[in-house]
Amino acid sequence: MTHAPLLPSTSASPTARQVWTRARGPLIALVIVLVGAVAIAAVRSGAERGRLDPRSAEPLGSRAVSELLADRGVDTRVVTTTEEAAAAAGPGTTLLVAAPDLLTDGQWTRLRTATAESGGRTVLVAPGPASDRLVPGVTADQAPSAERTLGPDCALPAANRAGDADTGGYRYHVNEPRAESCYPSGGLPTLVRVPAGPDATATAANGDTVVIGSPGPLYNDRLDEHGNASLALQLLGSRPQLVWYLPSLSDDALDGADREFTDLIPSGWLWATLQLGIAFVLAALWRARRLGPLVPERLPVAIRASETAEGRARLYRKANARDRAADALRTATRTRLAPLVGVSPTQAHAPEALLPALAARLRTPEHGGGLPTLLFGPPPGDDAALTALADQLDTLEREVRTS
Repeated sequence: MTHAPLLPSTSASPTARQVWTRARGPLIALVIVLVGAVAIAAVRSGAERGRLDPRSAEPLGSRAVSELLADRGVDTRVVTTTEEAAAAAGPGTTLLVAAPDLLTDGQWTRLRTATAESGGRTVLVAPGPASDRLVPGVTADQAPSAERTLGPDCALPAANRAGDADTGGYRYHVNEPRAESCYPSGGLPTLVRVPAGPDATATAANGDTVVIGSPGPLYNDRLDEHGNASLALQLLGSRPQLVWYLPSLSDDALDGADREFTDLIPSGWLWATLQLGIAFVLAALWRARRLGPLVPERLPVAIRASETAEGRARLYRKANARDRAADALRTATRTRLAPLVGVSPTQAHAPEALLPALAARLRTPEHGGGLPTLLFGPPPGDDAALTALADQLDTLEREVRTS
C-alpha cells in the first residue's frame, strides 16, 4: 500500500522557542527595570522613614530639635489632621506644617482662618508651588538654590544670632512690603518672615508666618552643623507650645476634597515619565529596520497553487466580483496564448494583434467570429455564465496548443 507524501505543516502558530526568542529582550528589560525600582524603593524607604517627625531618631527625623526644645520648656505635640492643627492655634502656640504642598485648598483655608488672628506663629517647611496660596505675596521660584549653606544677610534677629545655616532649597519672590527676607541665594531669599500685624515689628502681639526653603536645619544629622540648631530653636521656641503638623491621608478634611488626579502624583514622576519616553524613542530607533532591498523570507507554510487559486476564486464569489474574475481569466489566457501564436508579450492584450494570429492558427473557422467576445467581451451576467466562460477559455487554449 502506498502512502501519500507528507506535506509540510500548515500551522502558522509560532513555537515556544520562537515566542521566547521574540519576547526575551523586552522581558529582560522589564525585569531590570523592576529590580532597579525595588532597589531604589528599598534604599529610599530607609532614608525617608520618619522624615521631619519629631519622634524619629533617623537621620532625616527631627527628634533632636524636639528634645532641645523640651529642655527649654517648649512642649511639642504631634497632630495629623487639619482640625487638630486649627484647634491648637493660639497666641502661645507655634504651628509647624511639615509638608505644606500636600494640603488641599480647603485645608489651607481652614488653617489660615484659624491662625490669622491667633497671635501665634506658623512655620511652613519648604513650601513649593503652593507657597503663593499659603502666604500671599510669597511665590516659590522654579530654580532651587545652588548652595546648601547660606548667610543671613538681613535684619531679622533670629537669623543674625544663628549665622550661616542650611536653608538652601526653595527660593522665593517676595511682593509683601512688610516681609523680612533672609538667607539670599542668587538675589532671592530662602527664609521669609511675614508679620500678621500692620507693620514688621508687631510680632509678639499679632503673630507671624515664617517660610523656610529647606528642612535642613531641622534634620537630626544636620542640627550640629553651622547655625542650624540656633535657627531652629529660635524659630520654633518663641512660644511655649509647639504643634507639629504631619499631614496624613487619614485626615477627614480630605473627604470630598476637589483634587485632580495629577495632584495625587508625586512631582518626581514627571521626570520619570520623560526619561521613559526618551528611552522608548531610543529603543524604537535601535530596533527600527533600515530601508533597503527586499530580503527573501522563508514562508512558514507550503501552499499548493490550486489551493491559492481556489481561495482567490472564493473571495471573488463572496464579493460578487464576476467582472474582476472574468478579467483575470481572460488576461491569463491571452498571456499564455500570445507566445503560442507568435505574438509579442507586449501585444498580448491588443485585439488587433492577437485576434488575427489566433484566427490564422485555429483549424475550425467558426471560432473566429466568437474570439473577440470570448477574449475581450463584457463581463458575464451570472455565475453560470462565468463558469461557461472559464470552460470556453480552457477549450480555446487546448485547441491552440494542439493545432
